[in-house]
Amino acid sequence: MDIALNISSALCLFLGSFLCLSGGVGIIRFPDFYTRMHAAGVTDTLAASMILIGLMLQNPDAIVILKLVMILLMTLFISPTTSHAMAKAAMNSGLQPLLDKKENKDGVESS
Repeated sequence: MDIALNISSALCLFLGSFLCLSGGVGIIRFPDFYTRMHAAGVTDTLAASMILIGLMLQNPDAIVILKLVMILLMTLFISPTTSHAMAKAAMNSGLQPLLDKKENKDGVESS
């Protein structure tokens, strides 16, 4: 049983680390604020969740697990809310998303 916990914990920690790195690559590679914010927000929430779950599996102490669950719940509620608030503030301030193709009045796309 101890081996199964260690393997699942290692997988969660590895997946969380991979998601953190992929979010960083998304922030660097994506062209505008909205796509960068999406990459950061989604990977931040999921990566933090996976890392916290991996840490919960590593520690047998109940008080530590309770604290990690509280951090996880706060992360799950706060991160998407802040991403939405930042997107709404950017939209209200006039920052438009970068769009590649525009549609004519006839419905035909042009570049």
